Amino acid sequence: MQTIIVTGGVGFIGSALVRQLIAETDATVVTVDALTYAANLDSLGDARQSPRHVFEQVDICDGRALKRILDEHRPDAVAHLAAETHVDRSIDSPDAFVRTNVDGTTSLLQAARAYWAALDAERKAAFRFLHVSTDEVYGDLGADDPPIVEGACYAPSSPYSASKAAADHLVRAWQRTYGLPALIAVCCNNYGPCQYPEKLIPLMVLNALDEKPLPLYGSGMNVRDWLYVEDQARALRTMLEAGEPGKTYHVAAHEPRTNIDVVRAICALLDEMVPRAGGRYAELVRFVRDRPGHDRRYALDDSRFRAELGWRPEERFETGLAKTVRWYLEHADWVAGVRNAEYRRWIERQYRDPESPE
Repeated sequence: MQTIIVTGGVGFIGSALVRQLIAETDATVVTVDALTYAANLDSLGDARQSPRHVFEQVDICDGRALKRILDEHRPDAVAHLAAETHVDRSIDSPDAFVRTNVDGTTSLLQAARAYWAALDAERKAAFRFLHVSTDEVYGDLGADDPPIVEGACYAPSSPYSASKAAADHLVRAWQRTYGLPALIAVCCNNYGPCQYPEKLIPLMVLNALDEKPLPLYGSGMNVRDWLYVEDQARALRTMLEAGEPGKTYHVAAHEPRTNIDVVRAICALLDEMVPRAGGRYAELVRFVRDRPGHDRRYALDDSRFRAELGWRPEERFETGLAKTVRWYLEHADWVAGVRNAEYRRWIERQYRDPESPE
């Protein structure tokens, strides 16, 4: 593929994909991003200055701008990662999630469909539209339930996961009705460098360094599967190169951890890297009132993706977490750039609830 558009390319997973594509392939990458609160251009790293990288500050709800970008850059593929992703914020302001994740996806599908339909036969057959989704669209699982397989019924719990489920349905409809060569990646929890610190791992790292409480919802026993973001980017590249249109591929790490275990692991790493005067970081953990509709457990069966396309994660959770914690320790400028006044107000308001009796 010669030219790839990456929407949401300044976000967490998007920037990892852009960095890999520039560093490890000969592709030209067009990053499309509205630069909302969670985006930071510094996350692009060296890719930002590459002659094979183009940045377009555009909202994906702007269909006219999307048409211009497609017509001007003539991509061979679109990787759609632009989304509002934080469950807590979706509970607080669901309209923003419907706008970006549903309306924005519709605008992008319409623009991509019109562009694709006008291509010559060879380029039309080679074009791909990759939509990135989340395991949260399936809802939660019990402790003994088997991992979810492709094609399972959706049962989203939050405004965030409902908006992503709606986007998935739209992508499938455009593929089935119009023939757009689209495929969907349903992914487990990601972690790694450049993640906005409203999410669990960077929030805990930075709060600990600031000697602030480490807030955990409920009892901290919710289970997530944790995939290092560089492995996620490789999975998406594999789908772009070899995935079959019309298919949904699950991406899993098979590294399930409870939230409390993740936080304890972070604290243990910080105890080694930057010992805390007068105690251990785990002493800062505080259990707070659980959020509404909090899913208990996610687990994906990704055996088809591994068998058909040969992908495997390269990073284990222990090594990836150590790399992640060290990255935040070594990138104070990046951290300072995202923890602005709006961020601090949000965190203070979100976790001001009294401690949970659990």
